Amino acid sequence: MRAAVVGGGIVGAAVARRLVEVDEAASVTLYEKEDELAAHQTGRNSGVVHAGLYYTPGSAKARLCRRGVALLRDYCAEHDITYDECGKILVALDDEQRTRLADIERRAEANGVPGVRALGPDEISEREPHVRGVAGLLSPTTAITDFPAVTRALASDAAAAGAVIRLGTRVVSLQRSGGRVVVGAEGRNGLDAEAYDLVVLCAGVHSDRVASLVGDAAEPQIVPFRGEYYLLRDDRRDLVRGLIYPVPDPRYPFLGVHLTPTVGGDVMVGPNAVMALAREGYAWRDISVRDLAEIARSPGFRHFARTHWRTGVREMAGSLSRRRFVSAARAYVPSLRDEDVVTGPRGIRAQALDPDGSLVDDFRIHRRGQVVAIRNAPSPAATSSLAIAEHVVDEALIR
Repeated sequence: MRAAVVGGGIVGAAVARRLVEVDEAASVTLYEKEDELAAHQTGRNSGVVHAGLYYTPGSAKARLCRRGVALLRDYCAEHDITYDECGKILVALDDEQRTRLADIERRAEANGVPGVRALGPDEISEREPHVRGVAGLLSPTTAITDFPAVTRALASDAAAAGAVIRLGTRVVSLQRSGGRVVVGAEGRNGLDAEAYDLVVLCAGVHSDRVASLVGDAAEPQIVPFRGEYYLLRDDRRDLVRGLIYPVPDPRYPFLGVHLTPTVGGDVMVGPNAVMALAREGYAWRDISVRDLAEIARSPGFRHFARTHWRTGVREMAGSLSRRRFVSAARAYVPSLRDEDVVTGPRGIRAQALDPDGSLVDDFRIHRRGQVVAIRNAPSPAATSSLAIAEHVVDEALIR
């Protein structure tokens, strides 16, 4: 079997490794348009290994997250990659949030998340002296790791088993021919084309465009949301010991501004969720006329904008004002001051949007003949990456 993987983030690297793992005779090529792996979503997140608290029981996210945690923890141990179960507390600020917290606890239990328990105000303070809330939910096994390091290790495993990793190579066409798929790619040596028995698309923020090359549906369309972070100054990192999160708003797939220690020693504050002006728009100055025109023509986005414009204005205000941004975290860490933070990294969340304007909440994977397209894989995709690869590859080979 000859197989191609398009996209060199953690999911693409995991798929390439899984392919050579289950079929030692397979000839596998991974295409990545950047000159390094994990250049976008994988390398620009907070490194949190999610335990599976939030997800609808029985959903793909719930199943693959829980399976992915177990696989990822073992993989990091085998490859000497830092994996720190620092734990997470969700903090409720009022009775309405306390009710939502109870619902999350029920979901966590249904998903088999170990050790989850409710905390009272005093118990929150015992674990996190600078954090205040009327109630909390502790997930002791939520962890942090180095996802770019995991990606490089996965790609290295795949290469050691014979896979070819082609960096700086952009896939520009996908054509069906005689029961195979011809992948046209543009790299350092110009254009070339190779035929494959199986192609797996793991293209992240470009997933809809790449899928359309082989005739997949136009929807769901990807809308890029930029997540901006601040970092605590070195002398204020002791404000938190573990991961501190607000209770998420069930209307959105975003988790809100939180405080996240990293394996590198930083503490990140964020992210917000403001619509980016380009699919790789990491700053306000990054503008793509093509990307904006596609979004503007989308009926789904127009529905979404009419419903959620107030939230968009609020997120934009937080993007433009440090004071507004920090105030969101200060609600549950009262001693946090505006001057305690410095500008941090920025990332893009590739969020799929359905024609009715709803944000696609679950993982979404399309199969069209010899092509498998991962159309929606936002958080917890990094956590779930090994399980996603297991699911996609095993399903593809069975069929």
